[in-house]
Amino acid sequence: MPYIDAGGVQTWYAEHGSGRPLLLLHGALTDASEFSATAPALALRFRVLTPERRGHGHTADVDGPISYDIMARDTVAFIEKLDLGPAHLVGHSDGANVALLVTLARPDLVDRLVLISGNFHHDGLLPALDIEELGSNEFFLDAYGEVSPDGREHFPAVVAKIARMIASEPTLTTADLGRVSARTLVMAGDDDAIEAEHTLALYRGIPHAELAVVPGTSHALILEKPGLCNQMIIDFLTTDPVPTFMPVRRA
Repeated sequence: MPYIDAGGVQTWYAEHGSGRPLLLLHGALTDASEFSATAPALALRFRVLTPERRGHGHTADVDGPISYDIMARDTVAFIEKLDLGPAHLVGHSDGANVALLVTLARPDLVDRLVLISGNFHHDGLLPALDIEELGSNEFFLDAYGEVSPDGREHFPAVVAKIARMIASEPTLTTADLGRVSARTLVMAGDDDAIEAEHTLALYRGIPHAELAVVPGTSHALILEKPGLCNQMIIDFLTTDPVPTFMPVRRA
């Protein structure tokens, strides 16, 4: 799989399918493999690209902190370098937060937006999602060590950077959400690590948003019910909104 220089970061990505560009943006401490049940289904309709951000997967860490703003700038550079815009952005967890920031910074590069288990402010994340605890989990450590050019021993350094980031970021407001111009699908599990009221505020704050709560799922909803999640995402990306019989929010 290829690497490209995206804003000074040698960024690894995979590519599947053809058609309108669609970026799948992974969560924290994971890599593109989290979309193993998502990318093949979307690649039947789209040109799917799965970049791995700095310090994740096959992409090496870079000196200095990791922040959502930095990763959003990296993602903008990736889109521009491959001349993909406007592209659909589908982000999960931290990937959703990055996708949201990209949309706010460069609306010209984004077509439709899917935010899966994302949070616009750090206080929306429940304490049950402990990044440092996940960082000591052998599954995550082994997965990182298998592909990272930095080696297994560097994982604690990345975990520390991510832990610092999610404790203080993002810091968007509902007023910021009102500037999102892209048609947006907000998705979450009904037992998600993002507070349900926060997900509702995210949906309500974005002007052209639709909401999907997937029953019987957690923060890992795209792995737990991939068929249902894929169907929702594809329907959202390939069809226009239907006129509803009893509109309230959209009246």
